[in-house]
Amino acid sequence: MSVVEPSDTPSLSGDGPPDAREERVFSVPMLCLVAFFIGIVAAIGAVFFRYLISVVHNLFYYGKFSTVYDANQFADASPLGALVILVPVVGGLIVVFLVKTFAPEAKGHGVPEVMFAVYHKKGDVRGVVALVKSFASAISIGTGASVGREGPIIQIGASFGSTIARALHLPRWQKITLLSAGAGAGIAATFNTPLGGVLFAVEMLLPEVSNRTFLPVVVATATATYVGRIAFGLDPAFIVPISAEEAIEAIAPIQLGAYALLGVLAGIASWAFIRTLAWCEDLFPKLPGSDYTQNIIGMLIIGTLSYVLMLTTGHYHTAGVGYATIQDILNSTPYTFILLAVLFIAKIIATSISLGAGASGGVFSPSLFIGATLGGMVGVLCSYLFPDSGFTAVEFALVGMGALVGGATGASMTAIVMIFEMTRDYNVIVPLVLAVAIAVGVRRWLIKDNIYTVKLRHRGKPIPLNRHTNMYLVQPIKEVMAKNFVILPLDTPVQEAISAVSADGGSHIIASDGPRIAGFVRLGTIPYQADRFAGQTLRAILSSDFVIAPATNIMNSVITRMNNRNRSCAIIVSGDGRIPRPDDVVGVVDSKEIAGVVVSNHYG
Repeated sequence: MSVVEPSDTPSLSGDGPPDAREERVFSVPMLCLVAFFIGIVAAIGAVFFRYLISVVHNLFYYGKFSTVYDANQFADASPLGALVILVPVVGGLIVVFLVKTFAPEAKGHGVPEVMFAVYHKKGDVRGVVALVKSFASAISIGTGASVGREGPIIQIGASFGSTIARALHLPRWQKITLLSAGAGAGIAATFNTPLGGVLFAVEMLLPEVSNRTFLPVVVATATATYVGRIAFGLDPAFIVPISAEEAIEAIAPIQLGAYALLGVLAGIASWAFIRTLAWCEDLFPKLPGSDYTQNIIGMLIIGTLSYVLMLTTGHYHTAGVGYATIQDILNSTPYTFILLAVLFIAKIIATSISLGAGASGGVFSPSLFIGATLGGMVGVLCSYLFPDSGFTAVEFALVGMGALVGGATGASMTAIVMIFEMTRDYNVIVPLVLAVAIAVGVRRWLIKDNIYTVKLRHRGKPIPLNRHTNMYLVQPIKEVMAKNFVILPLDTPVQEAISAVSADGGSHIIASDGPRIAGFVRLGTIPYQADRFAGQTLRAILSSDFVIAPATNIMNSVITRMNNRNRSCAIIVSGDGRIPRPDDVVGVVDSKEIAGVVVSNHYG
């Protein structure tokens, strides 16, 4: 990851008047203050969202109004009996109505829509999305769709951040920063993972990582975590009893090898999950009938699957977020290899069908479930094959959770840190890092896109695979600029200017007006029929579409400056560039130079 410190150089001569947006740019302290309020709002949104899920779940499954619901504990069987199959169907129809009527962006797992807003909509996420997403996702999760609550809270928090930024008329980069701050704050408050919230924003949303973007995200997530702890308590998302046992020796090589194998399997499982989800998201829209018909088909499958699991295992394992199953595994409850395998496959299918059929919810929680069952399978198998080597299904389940999340989302640091924060089991850090790294590598070898970006690519709305500042943007601008330019007085005849450029072999003309840089002319803009300009001077054809930048800047700073002022050319000068003179010009950067360095770095 490249960390770039953008230039805050003040307006320079030749830049022309700044646009209205730049006059509204907040300082970093002011942006942090806004992020503080976004953190509070996002945390309140997370609390409201959690209680809304509880109300929906109790109402649809047990016919009572109550906010008491612990997702980490198995719920009793519904008195509806076999009719519980219809609960996801009814909830799904309500969700389809809400999404189609008020906010189509609320469909699906949320994060792809936020990423699309960052790269294709200038960081704009409508405020209504927060409200619709809250109700749609709460209904989906509460009525048994196999989805998670992190995707919705990311989109809800992002909507808060973007809406506030738009209300303040902030420029694009600050909208994206506050959008990311809201998303990270939502995760932090929901899962009690302040570091995980920051890292998710950094790895998945922020195109640029610098003090001006990082600090507001930290402020928002810290604030949201504090508010979330007041509402939900200080306990981690999952309680791991064996984490209290202190390690007395390094992990045995045979166990480390098993964790590496788990990383490989998690990479393959991530690929399978991504492919299955993408296939379902493409399949259901092609089914005959309306969105309502497609949703009924999918939700009938979901309801039937969870009811069959209740009859055979005693629990609705695939319904909702699935935290109860994860917690049960982490409690060292004995699960057979076959049962874990069944739950592993069932969750992939249930989540893919739920989202394909139009449910509103995330994929992070299902990824935890899938990883826990996969890791449990490896732990159970190894404990059977090597009974005296200290294998436990719990530790392998923990590592499997991180490996699957990392492999599926591509957010490796987020996966490692969040699993630690959600369980506070430091004993598995070494195998966790190993398994996550291998899982991400294997998945990227099998498929480049992660579970978020594959949806956008299939919809014809791809985003960069490498989303942070590329290394070529850190190059000194003097290594990129064109040096084949000529400086001519403003009143030089056009024909004479063409002759001078041809004799000198240059491609850029800098027009000077005494001690001032007046503008520039690209050779390619002058037609070959130069006689058309008989009697005309450079003054008639020059362009003022440029900025001035010091030769000490890096490429990213210059491009940012050009973008902020909507300019297409940068004239590079020696010194600090505060009072630029024609004699100070040392180079020119325009679209040709930028395209050339991009191509050479990506394809050279």
